Amino acid sequence: MGTFVYLHGFESGPSSAKAREAAAFLARDGRGASLQCPQLPVHPAEAFALLEGLCAPLPPDSVLIGSSLGGFYATWAAERFDLRAVLINPAVRPFDRLAELAGERVHPYTGEHYHLDMDDMNALRDRFVPRPDPRRYWLVLGTADETLDWREAARHYAGARQTLFNGDDHRLNRWPECLPSLSDFAA
Repeated sequence: MGTFVYLHGFESGPSSAKAREAAAFLARDGRGASLQCPQLPVHPAEAFALLEGLCAPLPPDSVLIGSSLGGFYATWAAERFDLRAVLINPAVRPFDRLAELAGERVHPYTGEHYHLDMDDMNALRDRFVPRPDPRRYWLVLGTADETLDWREAARHYAGARQTLFNGDDHRLNRWPECLPSLSDFAA
């Protein structure tokens, strides 16, 4: 069994609830050492560089798990490195949404002060995957996502395995229900 790599969302981190839930499940399943969960840099160009180094040596049976913006990163990495990915309420076009948040920011997990600008949007736009291969993906979506429109992801990843939780939000409280199926998806 390969490695699992959890990629958190915008202004989140390795200690997010979904990352902790995945880590706890894999530890109980005897595969705790097979999970990597890096703190992604705030600037997308730096995050993509980190993913290059992290994903290139992964064995082919590795699985990326990406939440929100991490889902966008996971899509790019899955296509680039021929991997599979579980996408939790993924951002499809984050360069459009994050442009509204441009300016001075403070990362709530790390305390880092940074400036989000058009270079960041362009780094995302340049790595947009217009037609992801549906065989690589499992989408886990909440219909009450207050941050992203789940229907956009469902359309963008048409043909992919999709689990839809009616009434669940961006946090996706029902994510732990999916964890027992990770091994099957990885196979």
